This record gives sequence, C-alpha cells and structure tokens, in this order.
Amino acid sequence: MDFFFYPSSVAVFGSFKKGAIAYEILRNIVEGGFEGRIVPVNPKGGTVEVAGRTFEISERLDEAVDTAIVAIPAKFVPALIDEIGPLIKGAVVISAGFSEVGNNELERELVEKAKKHGVRIIGPNCAGIFGVHGRFFGSFEVRVRPGGLTLISQSGAFGGAALAMGNDEGIGFSAFVSYGNAADLNESDFLEYFADDPNTRAIALYIEGVKDGRRFLKALRYASSKKPVIILKAGKSASGAKAAASHTGSLAGSYEIYRAAFKQAGAIEVEEMEELFDAAKAFEMYTRAGRRVAVITNSGGPGVLATDGLERLGLEVAKLSEDTVQKLRSFLPPQCSVKNPIDLIADADYERYRRTIEVVCRDENVDSLLVICVPPIFLPSEEIARAIIEADCGKPVIVNFMAGELVRGGVKLLEMNGIKNFSTPERAARALHWLSLR
Repeated sequence: MDFFFYPSSVAVFGSFKKGAIAYEILRNIVEGGFEGRIVPVNPKGGTVEVAGRTFEISERLDEAVDTAIVAIPAKFVPALIDEIGPLIKGAVVISAGFSEVGNNELERELVEKAKKHGVRIIGPNCAGIFGVHGRFFGSFEVRVRPGGLTLISQSGAFGGAALAMGNDEGIGFSAFVSYGNAADLNESDFLEYFADDPNTRAIALYIEGVKDGRRFLKALRYASSKKPVIILKAGKSASGAKAAASHTGSLAGSYEIYRAAFKQAGAIEVEEMEELFDAAKAFEMYTRAGRRVAVITNSGGPGVLATDGLERLGLEVAKLSEDTVQKLRSFLPPQCSVKNPIDLIADADYERYRRTIEVVCRDENVDSLLVICVPPIFLPSEEIARAIIEADCGKPVIVNFMAGELVRGGVKLLEMNGIKNFSTPERAARALHWLSLR
C-alpha cells in the first residue's frame, strides 16, 4: 500500500470551488509540501489557485498516477473508477451515500469496478489519508507533525478530532487513515501494513465493528507482535452497537468477544480519547517498562495519588535498597522523605531533582521512575525540566508537571527534548501501566 501513503503522484476529483471538499483536500496536499505530481480533475476544466500555485484542471484523467482521491456524488463513483481504473493503483473514496445509508448495491458495484482493474479502495464514506513522512496530506483534516504514531480510524470525524487533539498533546504522526465503510481495504489490511512500516512505532485503532473477525484477530496478533497496538472500541453498549451499525454499515457485535480478542492478541485497550493519546505518548518515548516504580515528587499529595494509581493498576511501588536510602539522606534536607514516594519538598531545585533521579535510577529494585513537579511561584518549572533532561538515567522516566501557566515553560522544554508530560499523577501512572504490558 505504499502507493497510498508514499505516493509519487495523485489525482483529485471533485469541485474546486473554495470550501468544497476536493478543493480543501487539494489545498492540504499543496500546503503540506507534497513533492509529487498533482492532477486536479473536473469535467468543466478551468484553473484553480491554491496556496500561491495555479493548477490547470483536467477535464479527464489522461495519465497514470499512483492514487486518486474521489469527492464526487456517490452515484457517479463506480463509473469513474471503471473509467480511470487502468491509470491508477488505488482510490480513496471520500464520497458518502453507500452502504451506510442502505445503498448496498452501489457499494457492490464500486468494488466490482475496482476489482476489474486491480484497483484497491479506501472508503467510501471516509475522511481520507495522510502519509506524513511522504509529506502527503490527502484529507481535509488538520495536518500534523511527523512522528511515530499511525492512527487508523473507522470514523472520519473521530479521526479529525483525534488529529487535532494529538497536535495539542505534542504527538507526532507517521500516518492517518479513515476507512469508513471498508468496502475493500479494512482495519486488518491496515494493521498488517503498518506493522511493517518502518516509520510507525505504535498503532492507534478506533473501531466500531469489523466484518471478518477471524482475519482481524490474525492481523491484530501479527501487528501486536511487532509494535504496540492501542485500541479504542466504540459501540460497547446495545444502543452504541446499533448506532455503530447505522454509522458505517458494519456489525459491532458483542463487546465481550472483542475484549477477549484484544487481550488474546496482546493489544492494549483504552476507554477514552485521553487515554489513547496518553498511551501513544508513552510508546513514542519507550518500548516497555518494568513494574517496579519509584515516585519522586516535590509535593506529598500528588505523590500519594500517583502511588494509589500505580497500585490500583497492578504496578509495584518499589522498595528502595538501603544503599539508595543512605545516599539520598547524604544530600537531601532532613525534612525530605526518602521512602518511596520520595518527597523532595516544595523548594526542591535543579540539583535536588537531578541527584535524586540519578541515585534512584541506579537502584536495582527500580525499573522505572515517575517524576512529579508542582512548582512554587518562586521556582521556574524550566529548572526542574532541565534537571530531568540532564539527569544520567537509562531507565524509563514518566513525568507529571502540573498545572497550567506555572509549568508551561517546563513542559515546552521537556517536549523539545522528546519527553512528554502527563498532566495528572493518575495519567502518568496509567502511562507506566501500558508500558508494563508490552
């Protein structure tokens, strides 16, 4: 499927009036820096100006391209695929009006025309695709920065919201695919493809239902053996399952069966969007983490919350060695607690944080660290961020800086150095829990 996510040429079919879907996709492709050939197509011809470039609109496609993006009325799509089939390898059908509204025959005809020419279809009724490392933004959704997360979403609107949220969370993406009705290519195909994609470090999957359970389980097991697969399943309740069926025309089925399948395949299931991105952030930094955790904090309350969260999730609050305790006592003020959680008290500065992280990191009873900072107004959060960045520690370090304006500078400095922030102790604990599952 490289011709979808790393294409060298693309044709876009639809209306190129400003605000029309085809125009917005064309604009995204151009503004995103795509370096390949771009061919806008509309029977009326003419020209279109996009991002300072003027394109001639072809009345029909008369040259071979890797991928076609189709945003025309549904009833015309099968005939178009039949016409351009010899010139394309794949088509992303944005158009809605197929099986999701009961128009099953039209969808069957679309697939038949595609198969006749050996063309693969993404969609219909989808929001498009991104191949971020190929600088290809073939969708009308918000563009994202390069990174290691691939987002596979049955719902286009969810995918768009998730991309925007990912931008806010500082997540980098390798690809995005909204596959809608999955008339041809489906979640199983994408799981298998991105399992072997060198730019993808983790896969996030939003599904409402699947059409071939056995194949899905096989693909999920394969992908999970290669890299983390994080799943958000919608349609868990009876009413939710009915809504999912009307949304994409697929059967949601029994949630308990899905849940068992996820566990059997080694995938990581999350309950909400916030958790999906927390898991993605964790896996962008580390491949796995052990279960014995040391908590370092400058505030007792958040340290207790982190401890509660870790134990509730089945992780172990590490018992520090006597050697570690003695080393900490040698330089920490006497009012600091050297038991786990380690409380450095409110005035903890760069030196106190850095030395504590380095000492605790060398303890053989500790697999990973959870570092909390709630800075007082007299201590810049950037100072503590620098301590974490510069500390000599080869074990996973999950960070919780809170809250708001007080930590904005520190969080930004951490992110510039590849360290993600988790905004509450509980979210930081969950990040370590997901890492421990690998």
